[in-house]
Amino acid sequence: MKSLRWRIAVVLLLFGVAIWALWPSIRYYTLSKEAKAKFPKSQLLTLKKKALNLGLDLQGGMYLLLEVDKSKIPPEQVEGAIDRAIEIIRNRIDQWGVFEPSIQKLGEDRILVQLPGVIDRERARSLIGRTAQLEFKFVADVDLIQKVIQDIDKALSSKTDTTDTLFESTHPFTQYLRNYRGSNIAVLDDDVPKVDSILSLPQVKAVIPSDYEFLWGKPIIAQGAKIRILYLLKKKAELTGAYLTDARPSIGSGSNPATANQPLVLLTFDRKGAARFASITGQNVGKRLAIVLDNTVQLAPVIQERISQGRAQITGLESMDEAKEISVVLRAGALPAPVHILEERSVGPLLGKDSIQRGFRALVVGFVGVMLFMGIYYSISGLIAIMALLLNLIFILALLAGFHATLTLPGMAGLILTVGMAVDANVLIFERIREELKAGKTPKSAVDNGYSRAMITILDANITTLIAALVLLRFGTGPIRGFAVVLSLGIVVSFFTAIFVTKIVFDYLISFRRVRKISI
Repeated sequence: MKSLRWRIAVVLLLFGVAIWALWPSIRYYTLSKEAKAKFPKSQLLTLKKKALNLGLDLQGGMYLLLEVDKSKIPPEQVEGAIDRAIEIIRNRIDQWGVFEPSIQKLGEDRILVQLPGVIDRERARSLIGRTAQLEFKFVADVDLIQKVIQDIDKALSSKTDTTDTLFESTHPFTQYLRNYRGSNIAVLDDDVPKVDSILSLPQVKAVIPSDYEFLWGKPIIAQGAKIRILYLLKKKAELTGAYLTDARPSIGSGSNPATANQPLVLLTFDRKGAARFASITGQNVGKRLAIVLDNTVQLAPVIQERISQGRAQITGLESMDEAKEISVVLRAGALPAPVHILEERSVGPLLGKDSIQRGFRALVVGFVGVMLFMGIYYSISGLIAIMALLLNLIFILALLAGFHATLTLPGMAGLILTVGMAVDANVLIFERIREELKAGKTPKSAVDNGYSRAMITILDANITTLIAALVLLRFGTGPIRGFAVVLSLGIVVSFFTAIFVTKIVFDYLISFRRVRKISI
């Protein structure tokens, strides 16, 4: 009797813990869209993190296949660079707030990224694919810029011994340029490809000083036209993002009219970087220092004074979302090499919703079919097995929620398979009990012998299946892992409910209720 009370207490305790673990999932997934809209954002996010996480195939999201450009990495550093790229991409996604992303290495140079719940495709591509190489470079003096522009015009206009000039205009390069806010050189966005083609010509490259390079600024709107500023910069970076310790999005204060109420990114350098930054700014007051992110000039302010606090800021951003994105990629660090998106797929939430409904319908149909069979064929004992089956489903879902695992469509298939496996154990036990009762044994003796004799067979079947599930979990990827996770948990839980829980019910009926005949 004491042993029975102890076992009942254990089951009730586990049931209570399971309901507690599942409550956030029940609460979150039963909220209507209107209720979610009224819910405080921070509380809703906390509730979602505690709830059972649904995979890409169930709630929608993005699937990206990336390729690391190995040509930019020394051969002996390729493997380490790809692992570093995975780590950086994971850090970026975690800081962005995507819950339970899947990031896996495929082959020698490919990375598979799955982002459940993400619908902002442009932001995701920019966040993941951006190299995030931050550099501080000096802008060339105005006199040098004018000289280089004139030399380019001359190079394009002059004839050689072997060919005539391809440009009839006397100012083939200058015709695309216009002044913008003082000494800045701007180009209409539509003319950017033409200017790029000119700058790539051999005769043009020959007149550009070897230690300088042309880089574009971000697109901006000026007087109703979309333009981009063309900068001539020193090739050598004075400071890089390697010294960066923090990058935070912020809003400009009213003390500076140029950035008042505008989104910006605050940069903080480590001690060595701060000392270097103070030296650079202190020795070059009056010069322009460009902040370059992935070969695009974010801004090029004039150094007004020595900056000794080791801080800088990126301004001129379009929105707070952009400021947050830049902050995330800078904090996570620069990728060791560029990555290219080979394949991109989006799963809409409607498709995910349809998958859930179909999977749930299959689970219900399978469960009802099993209940009918067990109830009709095994009578009251069948009802005991059904009760254990319900507990089995509750415990599995609670474990998935408690361990923050992800339920995928193949995982739901594993859940349905678990239903059949759980009943199979009870069928073996019940048939053994029937044999014992036919042999004239008492109900207590028949139940005890039935469980003990069926135990070896059930144990063998579960262990072999568990080994297969663990192999799939170890070597499988994507959907296979989702199936293996649920199957592994299902095997362990079904063994507990089919043997431990049902035995408690039989012992209770025989010892407490003094049942003289088992309905089986």
